[in-house]
Amino acid sequence: MSRPIEDYALIGDCETAALVANDGSIDWLCWPRFDSPACLAALLGDERHGRWRIAPRDARARSRRRYLGDTLVLETEFETAEGSVAIIDFMSIRNARPVSELVRLVVGRRGRVGMRMDLALRFDYGRIVPWVTRADDGLLRAEAGPCSATLSSPVSTHADDHATVAEFDVEAGQRLPFVLVHKASHLPPPDIPDVERALRDTCGFWTGWSARSDYTGPWQDAVRRSLITVKALTYHPTGGIVAAPTTSLPERIGGPRNWDYRYCWLRDATFTLLSLINAGHREEAEAWCGWLMRSVAGVAAQTQPLYAIDGGHRTDEVELDHLPGYAGSRPVRIGNGAYGQLQLDVFGSIVDTFHEASANGLTLPAGAHDFLRDLLAHLETAWRQEDEGIWEVRGGRRHFVHSRLMCWVAFDRAVRLAHEFGLDGPVERWARARDAIHAEVLERGYDEARGAFVQAYGSSDLDAAVLLMPILGFLPANDPRMLSTTRVIERELMRDGLLLRYDPEAASDGVDGEEGAFLACSFWLADNMILQGRDDDARELYDRLLSLRNDVGLLAEQYDTRNRRLLGNFPQAFSHFALIDTAFNFAGRRGAAREARQA
Repeated sequence: MSRPIEDYALIGDCETAALVANDGSIDWLCWPRFDSPACLAALLGDERHGRWRIAPRDARARSRRRYLGDTLVLETEFETAEGSVAIIDFMSIRNARPVSELVRLVVGRRGRVGMRMDLALRFDYGRIVPWVTRADDGLLRAEAGPCSATLSSPVSTHADDHATVAEFDVEAGQRLPFVLVHKASHLPPPDIPDVERALRDTCGFWTGWSARSDYTGPWQDAVRRSLITVKALTYHPTGGIVAAPTTSLPERIGGPRNWDYRYCWLRDATFTLLSLINAGHREEAEAWCGWLMRSVAGVAAQTQPLYAIDGGHRTDEVELDHLPGYAGSRPVRIGNGAYGQLQLDVFGSIVDTFHEASANGLTLPAGAHDFLRDLLAHLETAWRQEDEGIWEVRGGRRHFVHSRLMCWVAFDRAVRLAHEFGLDGPVERWARARDAIHAEVLERGYDEARGAFVQAYGSSDLDAAVLLMPILGFLPANDPRMLSTTRVIERELMRDGLLLRYDPEAASDGVDGEEGAFLACSFWLADNMILQGRDDDARELYDRLLSLRNDVGLLAEQYDTRNRRLLGNFPQAFSHFALIDTAFNFAGRRGAAREARQA
């Protein structure tokens, strides 16, 4: 039985991550990278597909949890009739070492509590049962092909139906460590870390990083937790940031909208950059720009919507038939076929990112200006094409209004780069393209009868993505067309105070079934309200969105307003970027909002 998505918390080492349930079970872990095959995959099935649970034997135990201050160190405390016990879970920062360490420290708080540990490693997304051996020093090593994990603990363990189990008692004041270390199977066995030192070092890393965060407004806890989450989703070796650490968590329970989000999307580029810069994390912002430049380098016509964390181009999509899926939601997919789509909005995201980087004093990667000229030369003709759009529809290409908006952004920012930062190129031609796109969107993208900008030319369907128009400076937020569009979207796409990104029944997106409210769109609505002077409405909506976070401050991609639960891959970077940007917009520090032009 799949537990609610909100029951999970995140731990990680800035190269991969694990999800820990509030019953002490780690149900998702990909090793050694975010996009590696999972070795704990109960999240998409059950305990047969891999999990690591440490919890009281008393099934009636009650739990509560928290992160230790501004860190990614998780503490789950269990209360039983006999006493209380805490489990401290974390992953050590690797610091270029060829190992990844998952540490679980059982701490007795009160009385004497009976505990049980169950570890069932299942490599290749729950498919392969490893061979487990015990060394002379008592360490257990599980191996299968290139995969290897070593377990160390002072607690006696034994085998039970292809799992490693232990039953033990913990008294007040006792601290019993369990350490699982990943290292490639062809390498010598790993050294086991000193757990107390690793805990101090890990807390020190996260506390030091968080102390650099530059936000002191009324939502400091929410913003800092979101920033820590974004940092945890960063692949440190390259600077890429994954959309989420999971795959195939459904947008509708039992439905087919199940995608792999363990990759980096270009649509996130500017939101990523501004969130990091505004919060004072310039090093991460420059690393993200470096990842972006390396990933898209090449022929502009081959630019993809998404890339692997190392900048790899192909993310071929495969269905895993052996996994039943989260709450029976199938298919389970790895890889994401959207990499082969044409999404014209990515060109605007790239140019906008480099413009904002320049405006904030970051050093652009070498060759950035040359690359931008080639990209813009391609876009001068490509912007007229139909594409699959920001939502990666699989029902055919259309002239999406948001895609045109982002093409306008590309040329608008190119002109600004030329005037403000010396980008050499055909500036007058870029300006003509910018103005032509602007005029076309106003003529063909606005439905006078509906009083709203629509999803695509010739359609009357709505799309919350057009709320980005004033945020990106296409029109002022108080333009009558934007005021009317906002009202229509609120009236027709709102469900229980939250926005759908579009009506999936009306839109031809090529995938059957409903979906939840898309949280980033509701944050964009709050941004529009701020820009329109509707501060009370914006604050009410923002507080509503913050209330959807789980007990440790995490958001998924979507929210099921009917059943009141999180949906989609988790935690979702896009939702947390939007949370951060809106907080800065409230503070008047220009989150993602730009100066708008009159038209």
